[in-house]
Amino acid sequence: MNTLFYVVCIVAIVFTALTIQKYLVLKNEERRAQDPELEETLEQIERLEERIKVLERIVTENKHDLSREIGNLK
Repeated sequence: MNTLFYVVCIVAIVFTALTIQKYLVLKNEERRAQDPELEETLEQIERLEERIKVLERIVTENKHDLSREIGNLK
């Protein structure tokens, strides 16, 4: 077959994939905008992840007094 045919097929596949990706991103954004409880839950998850990072840092550091650091979190 012709090389041009293969090039056109590859370009068509790439554009189709990009279009599908953009569609899914927009659909996800619309779902988030329609569901305020989802946004609240995602914010809570982010706060919990940050707290876990702090606790991991405290546990792995030997320089600080563990009970003092945990007391500072409250």
